[in-house]
Amino acid sequence: MKYVNFGNSGVKVSPISLGLGLRGQSDASEAEKLIRSSIDMGVNLIDCANVYGLLDDRINSGSSEKILGKVLKSCRDDVVITTKVTSPTGILPNDRGSSRFHIMREVERSLKRLNTDHIDVYILHSPDDSTPLEEIIRAMDDLVRAGKILYPGCSNYKAWQIYRALSIAETTNAAPFITMQNSYSLIHRQLEEEHFSLAKHTGVGIMAYSPIGIGILSGAYNHKSKPDPGSVWNKNPRLKNIYSNVMNGQTIELIEMIQNIAEQHNATPAQISLSWVLSHSEISVAISGPDNDEQMKESLGALDIKLTEEQLRDLNNKSKGLNLLGQF
Repeated sequence: MKYVNFGNSGVKVSPISLGLGLRGQSDASEAEKLIRSSIDMGVNLIDCANVYGLLDDRINSGSSEKILGKVLKSCRDDVVITTKVTSPTGILPNDRGSSRFHIMREVERSLKRLNTDHIDVYILHSPDDSTPLEEIIRAMDDLVRAGKILYPGCSNYKAWQIYRALSIAETTNAAPFITMQNSYSLIHRQLEEEHFSLAKHTGVGIMAYSPIGIGILSGAYNHKSKPDPGSVWNKNPRLKNIYSNVMNGQTIELIEMIQNIAEQHNATPAQISLSWVLSHSEISVAISGPDNDEQMKESLGALDIKLTEEQLRDLNNKSKGLNLLGQF
């Protein structure tokens, strides 16, 4: 596997990371096995969050970090871990957001669950309009100076918010974001409008989440049938409500094209979709959220595929204008 620089840092990471949203995983021991096998396959970047848990259910909030923490006991120095802060962790007023109060409290909780003394990349999960950005940047920088995190990053931020955060960091001599994590796939190309140029000009790397459109581009779904009862598109109320809009005429034609290209490469639709995402120089890493070892192995197979210029052009044209998933 060829490792890449993580954004504008010198840290080398696998271009496909393991995401621990665990949408389709209900067994902690199986999740632990998945982490270990992914590391054995060469994956050295693991993406987590303080609210992630089994079945991506907030009732299980924190369980992803705890599971990862068990694995880290034997391989902490071999992997780069990210986790996140900002999302609600309770019902009290300060149980959410990016205030200094919340960040400082949550980093300690994450460190304990992860069984480590530092977090490699600490990511602000979403913008917090109620907290001054200057306060957020200073809190993150203080964590860097204290050695509790090595680098800060952000997720779901608009391009102008990232530019402003970088400007504040520069003028205050604070640690800048090294990565921005946003949804990007053939059915959600909004990042190309502003974030791509930001990445080119600043060097901040993009971590693409949902690179196969939460499974829509994996070959497991089609317009002729409804999602299986156990599918995330059926179990998640928000996804269930938008399924018919996502599975529209343009998406149907795109899925057919992906399938045809997959056959030409003796590959799977998921691999073609991942290969397309990684073909963009602005993307540092694509996050894979497999349920099992075989799916992780399938995702890594995308690294061996080189799409032709014609195939890239056809996929670009067929998916043009699609922005269907938002922050899913």
